Amino acid sequence: MLNISKNLSDTKLSVALEGRLDTTTAPEFEDALNENIANVTELIIDLEKLEYISSAGLRVLLSAQKTMNKQGSLVIRNSSDEIKEIFDVTGFSDILTIE
Repeated sequence: MLNISKNLSDTKLSVALEGRLDTTTAPEFEDALNENIANVTELIIDLEKLEYISSAGLRVLLSAQKTMNKQGSLVIRNSSDEIKEIFDVTGFSDILTIE
């Protein structure tokens, strides 16, 4: 299960994820991003309450990064040590801006 909280303010979109980002929930996350990302120049994704991310979830983050490379910036915040390790092992630490 994945809970997605969004806050859109002008061209800044903040998204907080809670639960598991996996094959089942990745399409829901992708849809939530695509609904609002068109005019966004600053995208912040808060992973403080994310427990797990699969390759399907990583694919959505990569897609969001590619979009934001063209129109602004993407920042990942509050990743747990487990999620950071997944980013490190997969090389996503080199692709994403992680705070």
